Amino acid sequence: MARAVWAWYFLAGILIPAQGGEAPEPTSVRPETLSQFYEYIRKSEARTEREIRNPSLFLWSAQSPERLARVRKGEVVVEPASSSGQIEITGGLIHDWTGAVFIPEKTLAQVLTLVQDYDSHKRYYQPEVIDSRILSRSGNEYRVYLRLLKKKVLTVVLNTEHHVRYQPIGARKCYSRSYSTRIAEVENPGKPGEKERPPGRDHGFLWRLNSYWRFEEKDGGVFVECQAVSLTRDIPPGLGWLINPIVGSLPRESLVNTLRATREALQQAPRSAQELNLHPQTASRVAGSNRAIVQLHGPPRDRQP
Repeated sequence: MARAVWAWYFLAGILIPAQGGEAPEPTSVRPETLSQFYEYIRKSEARTEREIRNPSLFLWSAQSPERLARVRKGEVVVEPASSSGQIEITGGLIHDWTGAVFIPEKTLAQVLTLVQDYDSHKRYYQPEVIDSRILSRSGNEYRVYLRLLKKKVLTVVLNTEHHVRYQPIGARKCYSRSYSTRIAEVENPGKPGEKERPPGRDHGFLWRLNSYWRFEEKDGGVFVECQAVSLTRDIPPGLGWLINPIVGSLPRESLVNTLRATREALQQAPRSAQELNLHPQTASRVAGSNRAIVQLHGPPRDRQP
């Protein structure tokens, strides 16, 4: 998915001072910051590839009996990759969180039908997702636009684009990768003077967002898991009180909200693709995609500066 969401279903757009808060000075993402982020991603993806090819490691939740029990009981379980979920790098912070939810009495086909219905994400994931649409689609690959909103000390709106690839594994499993390809802060959103800041030359609340999803149908339902890895600016001296609530706590909160909203949307959804009023080709592709063979590829070329 691209919501985590997308986990977050995260953000898309601009930054406006809220009551009691002023935006920090704009900054630019540095080449060494991106280089360290991509090196972190390379190591993380190598570990993920080993796990998804091992049936006993495919589900993150199943790697811990205690974690699996909590998920089966209906809890949305989210944990950081490190003690705080934050990794300091030159000029930035990497945020790495993984979460899981169990959706009972649903099939893998039903779950994929909903999460691939990106045009409707603005309904499923409101108020965080203000707008959403599919830009292009080819088989199991999507280009998606998401306009996202977050309010926490500051109001942040971001226009984002994502490349998403779904990779079915047998009949009951599917894995997907989502890479942000464009993230732009929006000034004066919804007003006559609305405009975007140049991507990568902004306030640094979200520079990159990768989401890795695992789906498995078993135990009378579907396990849905997401690892969300994002890149933000570092914390300027003296502004921790202002920026930490957004770049520190937002990644976890967005992932929890995304997983919970996915479950709620599926619990309220009709049982067939026809009832969802999807195009017949979309319904046919989703229903038949679980017969495909998984084929892993590297990330698409990053289009951001």
